[in-house]
Amino acid sequence: MIEEFIILTQIIFIDIILAADNAIIIGLIAANFVPKNRKQIILWGVAGALVFKIIFALFATYLFEFYFIKILGGLLLIWIVNDLRKDLVEMKNKIKSPTKKSKEPSYIQSIYKVLFADITISFDNVIGVVGAAKGYFGFMIFGLILSVILTGALATYLANYIQKHIWIAYIGLGFILIVAIQLIIGGLVDLDILNINEQFKKYF
Repeated sequence: MIEEFIILTQIIFIDIILAADNAIIIGLIAANFVPKNRKQIILWGVAGALVFKIIFALFATYLFEFYFIKILGGLLLIWIVNDLRKDLVEMKNKIKSPTKKSKEPSYIQSIYKVLFADITISFDNVIGVVGAAKGYFGFMIFGLILSVILTGALATYLANYIQKHIWIAYIGLGFILIVAIQLIIGGLVDLDILNINEQFKKYF
């Protein structure tokens, strides 16, 4: 009973942390659009998160063998951070000069960005949840469903909040960048390309 409670607590905390990362990216991208398109971007992001989490959960054991995926995921997140930074600069200019026409980002490209982010974060999320579940199938399913619900709720809130408080978006980008660096270093350590102190390995 105590072991199950500890496992459940670990899964909930993993979900909160990683769902927040996913939601920040979706929220940042969606914030650039009018409310109607914003909702659709968030819907795509949440649907993508659900699909990729299910796929990764089914092949979790097999995927654990491919450490280079973590490195690719980290590099992809860095690319997304840089792209979102450009969008934020555009949004900032729009707020400073409301009369100046600002081009809305490409809807299709933004969906691609959201789905790419979903792939990276979902992989990390599934690794965390499946590892913490320790063979309890019910807990694993609970963890994946909770993650998707949290992602959708947080993304909707963040997308609306960023519209009025752009500074929070830059903090969000900082957190995503940290996750990207952790993924890359973790992958390099797993491949024995990089050596780090044992006490720091748990962060990667």
